[in-house]
Amino acid sequence: MVHRDSGLPDLLYVDFHLLHEGSSPQAFDGLRRSARSVRRPDLTLATEDHIVPTRTLTYPPADNTAALLMRTLRANCDEFGVAMYPMASPGQGIVHVIGPELGVTQPGMTILCGDSHTSTHGAFGALAFGIGTSQVEHVLATQTLSAEKPKTMAVTVVGALSDGATAKDLALFTVASLGTGGAQGHIVEYRGAAIRALSMEQRMTLCNMSIELGARAGVVGPDEVTFAYLRGRPYAPSDDDWASAVERWRQFASDADADYDSEVFIDATKVSPYVTWGTNPSQAAPLSEAVPDPSDFDTPEAQAAAARALEYMDIAPGTPMSEILVDTVFLGSCTNGRIEDLRSAADVLRGRRVAEGVHMVVVPGSMAVKTSAEAEGLDRIFLDAGAEWRNAGCSLCVGMNDDVLQSGQRAASTSNRNFEGRQGKGSRTHLVSPSVAAATAITGHLTSPETLRASS
Repeated sequence: MVHRDSGLPDLLYVDFHLLHEGSSPQAFDGLRRSARSVRRPDLTLATEDHIVPTRTLTYPPADNTAALLMRTLRANCDEFGVAMYPMASPGQGIVHVIGPELGVTQPGMTILCGDSHTSTHGAFGALAFGIGTSQVEHVLATQTLSAEKPKTMAVTVVGALSDGATAKDLALFTVASLGTGGAQGHIVEYRGAAIRALSMEQRMTLCNMSIELGARAGVVGPDEVTFAYLRGRPYAPSDDDWASAVERWRQFASDADADYDSEVFIDATKVSPYVTWGTNPSQAAPLSEAVPDPSDFDTPEAQAAAARALEYMDIAPGTPMSEILVDTVFLGSCTNGRIEDLRSAADVLRGRRVAEGVHMVVVPGSMAVKTSAEAEGLDRIFLDAGAEWRNAGCSLCVGMNDDVLQSGQRAASTSNRNFEGRQGKGSRTHLVSPSVAAATAITGHLTSPETLRASS
């Protein structure tokens, strides 16, 4: 905290600022017009992710917009002394993947980025959230941000997840239960034995999708899992400073009797493989069930929203989720593009083939993930199954690059949003976990790995 005054927003110190090519050009232009420098370039890091092509490493890319944005980021970082990872360099990748894997993301930090899914970094006990372009400029110039103190919400997950359920399923279950505005204006802290049992990569998936609840940020208190993940990473404290860093980080875990503005309890045993049927992440249901009828919803507004979504998705009420056919499967994104996600999908695909007529695209979340996957032979599993193996980037998650669906195409996607046109104009997106994505690729329709195993 830099400054607090009654009746005014707080002025926060920013411990680390992450940049990408999509939301930073105007901010750098603002600095230039005001003759300002970057206040703390040592606490600022940039990467190319949203716009980069993943099929090729050729620079500049053929797309004029992508080439312009990439040239602009490189020139801005060079002019203002900001370190950056250009396309295909060893540290490059999706901004919310490389921050944790580099050890930039640490407990107790305030971490900002001009991207809504900055909430991912809260998995480490950091306060992390997305900001707008004008705020990006302010942080670059001052290393501070003016912000109102949000409310707090505890999401306590009791019990244990079943073997077939993943963090992505828990995230979709939570959004479906609370709605896209269920945590509006809150910082959500995930608590309970089921959360403690998650790996760091699974916690990142859960915090990543906090924004789909309307939350300002998502947080998991740091513990031994957190510390083990961070140790030895490039930006993590050195061995000489490690013990004191861990001692300090332990203080950022919430007390068992901490007070929150609101609290929600979720029974982990009720979470199963979940799939979205509509056009926002809350319109989701168990894969074992059927698409709901709009009349099933309580309010006229919800009924109308469901009817519009089903019309756009071209799905009839009552259709079993498992009978919905897809022509594209996307494995990647800042939600599910990490090495554990790729391993999960590869375990399902091993020795099997992608169904005829299905296009599966596998995009590692970073070049480090790509290198690790290739060292483990995961790339061969994907290629032998008939999937495409790509370079790091956001790819089909956002449709800002050369990976887009055509109108009417339907995808099972491990990304975080299924809005109308999110993956291309007229595209239809079903959000799924990595293991469901792999099983779906094999059958050509939404499928759980358990169903696949039972039928083999």
